[in-house]
Amino acid sequence: MLAARMHGYKQPLVIEDIKVPEILADQVLVRVGGAGMCRSDVQLIDGYFAEALQTKFPITPGHEIAGLISAIGDRVPESTQLAIGDQVVVAAGWGDSICRQCRLGNEQLCEHGSWPGFGPPGGYAEYVPVPYRQLIKIQHRLKWEELAPLTDAGVTPYRAIKKLRAAGVLGPDRVMAVFGASGLGSYAVQYAKLLSAGATVVVFARNDEKLAIAKERGADFTINTRGKSLADLHDELFKLTGKRKIDAAIDCVGAAETIQTGIGLLATAGAFVSVGLVGTRIDIPLFPFTAGELTYHGSFWANYADLQEVLALAQQGKIQHSIKKIRFQDVNENLEILRAGEIIGRAVIVFDVDADAAPDTDANTAQKPASAA
Repeated sequence: MLAARMHGYKQPLVIEDIKVPEILADQVLVRVGGAGMCRSDVQLIDGYFAEALQTKFPITPGHEIAGLISAIGDRVPESTQLAIGDQVVVAAGWGDSICRQCRLGNEQLCEHGSWPGFGPPGGYAEYVPVPYRQLIKIQHRLKWEELAPLTDAGVTPYRAIKKLRAAGVLGPDRVMAVFGASGLGSYAVQYAKLLSAGATVVVFARNDEKLAIAKERGADFTINTRGKSLADLHDELFKLTGKRKIDAAIDCVGAAETIQTGIGLLATAGAFVSVGLVGTRIDIPLFPFTAGELTYHGSFWANYADLQEVLALAQQGKIQHSIKKIRFQDVNENLEILRAGEIIGRAVIVFDVDADAAPDTDANTAQKPASAA
């Protein structure tokens, strides 16, 4: 099979022909149909996670994965109802199943866990082995380019906005802000409208084209932040909403500037949730944070149940997408475009896989089920 692999940091990926992976008895071999390209893939290549992950090269990136089942290990329970040819997505948090967070269902928070594309082979390849517990079968088939991004870009803001809802800061008399209007932000504005119980949704970003898409996705108002001070943003917010401050915010960027701006706009007892990871530190004034009884949430990826909920919405036609389809051989070129922040929406590598056709079954494209772990 073909795979795009890292052989070192700050180097282009190498597209090479390698052996189709053998699966363990509790694994499923997935023939990749679509693999979303995330900014964290660029960060992985650039060494952002080097100390935290301590992975060994070569690495096959790609954590937004959708595909067809090509082979099933012989210890995969029949109760899973998984079958050859099923369209599936990969839930990305692979925990140890025994820690507190895993038992609560938050495997993506497991201290001993792993994530495909950050150690275990990811979706920048034609086939990927996956533990059966991490697969979700799609009942009503979707396009690969619409399905793959839901496993990260399309579910991460969903979990975060659920945190804001639980904090009690959403409702018909509230103003909710979305910072960033690219991959995550395009989905965040849709979930803001679905989950905020009638709150006014305002999107803040620096790109007019991305802001226009956010308006199409349901934003009540948009504000271009380029060159504007915090006082300017207070004034513009007042003109649009009648309020100078926001009650809730989701930051899909994670830069120092967006965090400081969001906290600076937050009303008394407001809540802010971060999902973006452009920067490396949080630097906000302590007294206003404490005296205003503000709340800051971190929100990392999503769990299996979150993804199931998002997939249900998608299969009901309630999620819109802004997608750039990528050919596998153009992966490095588009990583550079992604690095520059110039991709509108989500880039998705789409493999030549017909979702309505049975997968290949010869020795070169599908492994026989394993007999032992």
